[in-house]
Amino acid sequence: MNLREIGLKVGQRRTDLGLSQDRLAKLCGLSRSTIHHLEKGTLNDLGAAKLLALLSLLGLDVITQEHSKKHHGLDMASKTASVSYKTKLQSNELSHSLACGELTDSIYPHVATLLDEAPLEIIVSAVEEAAADNHIAPKLIWKNIKRWAHEMNSPRAVWA
Repeated sequence: MNLREIGLKVGQRRTDLGLSQDRLAKLCGLSRSTIHHLEKGTLNDLGAAKLLALLSLLGLDVITQEHSKKHHGLDMASKTASVSYKTKLQSNELSHSLACGELTDSIYPHVATLLDEAPLEIIVSAVEEAAADNHIAPKLIWKNIKRWAHEMNSPRAVWA
């Protein structure tokens, strides 16, 4: 669920409760303009504390759950890591390397590209899949990734 979808629910609930945008804004400590933009789907950001307070006031909950669709993280990571190279990094080879912590010379540049440039959501998904495929704890893979990033002098701050 995104902020636009939440805004639609807020607007419906506000109407169901017989509240004006102005009254709701006063009740939750936000501006009427913020409520208006939230409900129209044009609000870019609303802090978590403010959003949760607003939802609580309206008797709405936020439910978190894992995405139901599998993202095929290893395949996506392999493709992302291979964009600039003639040879393609195979997802099973990436999975094995993530799990065992060893990099062959042939995939070293691919993994460096992956760690430096891939969206973090893809890396997280690849770690989850590799851990499941190899029956190991994901934290062991994260240790391998951190070690590799350090050895490769990755400029990405997240690995520091």
